[in-house]
Amino acid sequence: MMNIKKQVDDLSLLLEKLPKRIGDYLKKSQELDTLVEIIIDLGRVPEARFVTHNLRLTELTEVTAEDIHIVTKNIGQFNADNRGGIERTLHRVSCIRNRNEDIVGLTCRVGRAVYGTIEIIRDIIESGHNCLFLGPPGIGKTTLLRETARVLADEVGKRVVVIDTSNEIAGDGDIPHFGIGFSRRIQVPSPDRQHMVMIEAVENHTPEVIIVDEIGTEEETKAARTIAERGVQLVATAHGYTLENIIKNPTISDLVGGVQTVVLGDEEAKFRGTNKSVLERKTTPTFDVLIEIKSRDVFLIYSSVASYVDDYLRNDIRPPEQRIREDYDGKVVDHNLLETIEPRVDPVVSSISGLTPLSIFLFGITYQTIKGAIESLGVPVEIVRKVDMADIVLTTQVKAKNQKKKLDQLTKSRDISLHVIADEYAIQKFLKSFYQIPETQDSLEKEACNDVHIASKRALSECRVVEMSPQTKELRQIQHKEARRLGLNSMSVGQEPNRRVRIYPKGE
Repeated sequence: MMNIKKQVDDLSLLLEKLPKRIGDYLKKSQELDTLVEIIIDLGRVPEARFVTHNLRLTELTEVTAEDIHIVTKNIGQFNADNRGGIERTLHRVSCIRNRNEDIVGLTCRVGRAVYGTIEIIRDIIESGHNCLFLGPPGIGKTTLLRETARVLADEVGKRVVVIDTSNEIAGDGDIPHFGIGFSRRIQVPSPDRQHMVMIEAVENHTPEVIIVDEIGTEEETKAARTIAERGVQLVATAHGYTLENIIKNPTISDLVGGVQTVVLGDEEAKFRGTNKSVLERKTTPTFDVLIEIKSRDVFLIYSSVASYVDDYLRNDIRPPEQRIREDYDGKVVDHNLLETIEPRVDPVVSSISGLTPLSIFLFGITYQTIKGAIESLGVPVEIVRKVDMADIVLTTQVKAKNQKKKLDQLTKSRDISLHVIADEYAIQKFLKSFYQIPETQDSLEKEACNDVHIASKRALSECRVVEMSPQTKELRQIQHKEARRLGLNSMSVGQEPNRRVRIYPKGE
């Protein structure tokens, strides 16, 4: 069993396809191991995107039509979704076209085979359960699928077939990349035929495991159910970040059993203590286990999916199992349900002397949200991972209402006080009240801007509109200005004194 995380790429093959001045410049970089994408747009200087930052190559001249021609000539043909690649590598090149179908921009994405990434969930993969991965773009879902294919084929000895729609799992060309081991790969002629190829793979090639990237249409959802009903293990990704996203998406909700409205009789409704019209799961989920990838080392496990969906529809939401990879020597930490669903965090050092240290256990509040408030105020707060280490439990009104039983279990049995705030934007106000820090105009403005940053991250990651807490006209103007600086749209809604700013994701 491979326990060490190892990364393999053929970056030199990609750099050789670029215009010489761009390739030579990047070869001198000390950060090539973290290079993610190279952006080549007509009339602009090239840009290199790394894991932690973006770098415009201002020392180079602007991109010309000849530069773009050099890359496209080296890459070859682009498929129906404007993607191409380099044969027997995992690198991907996507193009942007103008109205005349001429290519005016290129995104050259670095592909890497990373070994050891599934050790954290290897028991689930090897169990034979149908497994669905969710998470934002670029977090490593495709890398996990590739490593899953290799492990199941080479180390477990199963017959694995990879459905490779955009050649992202096994690379371009007729010969698949060695990253999938001895798995077989079927390429899909165009994205709209993925569902047909999924069924063809089962009917023609006797697989024990089917691996699919990005299930996103009703036809693909039906094909996935067909595969599962034939006794073939299915490992896939889908369009969505969380289980809730899938439940609320009518196109693919069948992956987790679907949702239907049921009208209860008077006695049944009285017995349940609910309205006569209730939401229930329609059928057995296609997938047994759903895994939300919160970061490359933090996984939330929903097993069985059916029980979590039923709980959600009953408004009895319970936290999933959490696994955190704390190092890459194969060690995985399984966190019980009494621990926060955030990765390990370090205490934030106070810049104000004489204040009483406070240990907080977060329930339904993200660490990144409170971190900004702690650093801004300089208060001696430590976020702990176990409730027994905490002075208080901090949650929001929504969580306090939906998970009252769990919160009572956490606090009353341990004699720990529970503090409920309106929403995540009220954290700074709570800390100021706790430490009796007086309000100043400067602090109010900083808090207003911090709220915009939190709301913007949520709007972008969850692809939805986010409303902030009511503010004065002057502070709303500051928030609108900060939203524009971040490249997002905003508007004020509601009536005074509850008028507030609404942040929109890009494109809305």
